[in-house]
Amino acid sequence: MRSLEIRLGGSGGQGLILAGIILAEAAILDGKVSVQSQSYGPEARGGSSKAEVIISDGPIIYPKVLKPDVLLALTSHAYKSYKEDVKEAGLIIVDDSVEVEKESKVKTLKFPILKTAQEVVGKAYVANIVSLG
Repeated sequence: MRSLEIRLGGSGGQGLILAGIILAEAAILDGKVSVQSQSYGPEARGGSSKAEVIISDGPIIYPKVLKPDVLLALTSHAYKSYKEDVKEAGLIIVDDSVEVEKESKVKTLKFPILKTAQEVVGKAYVANIVSLG
């Protein structure tokens, strides 16, 4: 049985909770089993925000991500907080504004997620949908 654990981290207002819900629902529509959880600070915007998704071919025993296969970090704080949790041979995706360390056990990719949301779409709050692309 294969499963994929995904953690999305950033700040409130970046839409990561919605992105997690979209990922989980897409997996269900694809015939997979999926669970989504979320946590965020008390601030409406700017505080820490985290969404987690587990996608599996079979039953999911525990609904929380322990060792993500994939980490999406839109802020430096999210990157620093969660990078050590990523599985060996996992993947970290960061916004290109995030300073990253040379990782030996995981692959790190940088994309202009926030810049694309602001400059191409014209709305910073669509970074969640840009990151799903």
